[in-house]
Amino acid sequence: MRRAPTGPLAPRRTGGRRLLSRPVPAFGPPVTGQSAVDGATPGRHPGPGTGGGRPRAPVVAIDGPSGSGKSTVARAVAVRAGLGYLDTGAMYRAVAVAALAAGIALDDTASVASFARGLDLVVGTDPARAVVVAGGVDVTAAIREPAVSASVSAVATNLAVRAELGRRARQVVDGGRVVLEGRDTTTVIAPDADVRVLLTADADVRLARRSREVRGTADPAALAATHAEVIDRDRRDGTVADFTAAAAGVQLLDTSTLGVAEAVECVLRLIAARR
Repeated sequence: MRRAPTGPLAPRRTGGRRLLSRPVPAFGPPVTGQSAVDGATPGRHPGPGTGGGRPRAPVVAIDGPSGSGKSTVARAVAVRAGLGYLDTGAMYRAVAVAALAAGIALDDTASVASFARGLDLVVGTDPARAVVVAGGVDVTAAIREPAVSASVSAVATNLAVRAELGRRARQVVDGGRVVLEGRDTTTVIAPDADVRVLLTADADVRLARRSREVRGTADPAALAATHAEVIDRDRRDGTVADFTAAAAGVQLLDTSTLGVAEAVECVLRLIAARR
């Protein structure tokens, strides 16, 4: 049995559900905080115990299934904390878009892996607008297309691609001053991050959130169309990454009944507790 978190994320239980605050409506618009970060970029992460009397900027890792709020919460936390923001999932999406543009079938694992290793990939770390450039082409908008969401698992489950993109993500983590989110971030990419959080939410809540985000509605037709992008994708991705159970030292945050502000405040309290 997993021990319940204590301290800043100590939950209360209501009807068997883990809650971190009173029930509130589903996720609303992203929280922008006190001020936007202008071109936030990762910097040196001095590590525990670095002196000088100045609080150090932490590395924060946020994992979780599709629709749990990873991107929304991570970006808002980065803005509020004055940190950079790295969407590791965008890296896989960018490889998928670029590989398809190059005429490479995503199920050709060897070719996709070779392509990924040689791809000139830039993923911006400004939480206000994280631009993604692959092979010199701005794919920031293209990687969010539903067709990419439906096919990116072929890249995300390619173990050789995961190794390559994991290596690149760790280079950003080594620089510090960043909030990163995505699969394996709390266990493989940044297991020594100052704050590690696994966001989760009920499956129907996650599906409705993604449906509203991508299709602007959560009516039955939209939910059915979104199902493959959330439930089916998580099932496929779950064959190579565990993003449903919190590893040792990772805080579990259920966002099923939390708004953006509440979830963000929970993570910010964890950051404050580590300083």
